[in-house]
Amino acid sequence: MSHRILITGSSGLVGTALISELASRNVRIQQFDIRGGADAFGDVRDSQSVQKALQNCDGVIHLAAISRVVWGERDPDLCWSTNVDGLRNVLDAAASSPCFPWVIFASSREVYGQPLILPASEETPLQPVNIYGRSKVEGEKLVDEARQNGLRACTIRLSNVFGTTFDHADRVVPAFARGAVKGDALRVDGANHTFDFTHVDDVARGIALLVEHLLAGKSLPPPIHFVSGLPTTLGELASLAIRIARSNSNTLIAPPRDFDVARFYGSPTRAHDLLGWTPFVGLKEGLTRLIQAFSEEKEVCSEEAVLP
Repeated sequence: MSHRILITGSSGLVGTALISELASRNVRIQQFDIRGGADAFGDVRDSQSVQKALQNCDGVIHLAAISRVVWGERDPDLCWSTNVDGLRNVLDAAASSPCFPWVIFASSREVYGQPLILPASEETPLQPVNIYGRSKVEGEKLVDEARQNGLRACTIRLSNVFGTTFDHADRVVPAFARGAVKGDALRVDGANHTFDFTHVDDVARGIALLVEHLLAGKSLPPPIHFVSGLPTTLGELASLAIRIARSNSNTLIAPPRDFDVARFYGSPTRAHDLLGWTPFVGLKEGLTRLIQAFSEEKEVCSEEAVLP
């Protein structure tokens, strides 16, 4: 008998990859996304819609969020109502469901702010420096409270997930990959800023392993990183994209944004110890795949442009 899982934010980068990964493991998916179609539309800020979507589900993977730091800075009220109040609706719906579903909450490396010691572990103090990070810290507090009240809920933390062309165009990895393919200048806001870039296929596989862990009735884990564990500066990322694409792009070095974390990379040890998870797709391989995909899209657009 297959299990049924609700994925909020199912139309996003991670949600889309996760649907394919779980389908291969005989898990049925109920999609829920503000960008979804008639059978998949849903807004996590609407508590009744959340309750309806969660009916007859064994668990929920809560990905829906205002997912960009810059978007949170532009509209902090929307960020809070979506990321905090939306999560509260999910936890309340799960707590009241007769199916007793578990909840996986997708948090972020932004909860750490600027760690003093790197690589960061899951025990690194939470000291967010922007509204997005603060909303995720508040979400983790809600998960902890729900656990104390008997709900099977846990937190995962993600970092700079990348890997497909339908990602948000202004996120740094797809922006550099697309720009390198087109030969555009790559704007680097803080060339020495360092991040942990993790391929979406690895993240989806990690979450799927956690889903199997919970469906098997095993103990609730503490917060878990799904990160590569490898630091890369934005300057190095831009240079790598240009080199892989064999591009004539140049880089425009700009000052860092004042609401961004300057340096982060995390340890994947806990995910390996608890779930046997290890990232397989390195940055160079993942970026090569992405650049190839953008190149193919560019060729298709060029062919369509010359059709009579």
